Amino acid sequence: MMTNSTATITNVTDIRDLVPPVEIPSGWEWLWWALAALVIVALLAFCWSWWRKRAQAPIVIPVIPAHLRARQKLQDALALIGQPKPFVTAVSDTLRLYLEERFDFHAPERTTEEFLNDLQRTDRLTETQKDGLGHFLTNCDLVKFAKYEPGEPELRGLHTSAVQLVAETEPATTADNSTP
Repeated sequence: MMTNSTATITNVTDIRDLVPPVEIPSGWEWLWWALAALVIVALLAFCWSWWRKRAQAPIVIPVIPAHLRARQKLQDALALIGQPKPFVTAVSDTLRLYLEERFDFHAPERTTEEFLNDLQRTDRLTETQKDGLGHFLTNCDLVKFAKYEPGEPELRGLHTSAVQLVAETEPATTADNSTP
């Protein structure tokens, strides 16, 4: 004989929770996995190709001609015109460096006297330019080493003679022959 409590226990163990729906494979999942793999491979190939091209491309640094750099430095030196010695040092160093880069004179490493002696043996500058350069360097040495303090007009004159020498000795621009 079954009691009421035994029947209740039996019924409770017979009841099961709902089973979640079972997915039935459609047979096309492999296609999505294959497409995803192809996209990943294509992305990796693109990244590899881009990286190789970037690594092989040389970095081109445009070369600024010596006369343009000298003009810019001479222009920048004008900011020092209130201080004669730094101004004259900047102007003369700029001109010496320009002459070295433009004519391979080795001007920065030599004294003014050595440089002027070597300058007499070259025909790259005219006699007028050589005389002007000698006068310019001698006046710069007075300021740099003899504690001579010129006024602003004299400093501007030195600056003008440096700019003039750069302008006279800069390479000639080539004419464009592509236009008829």
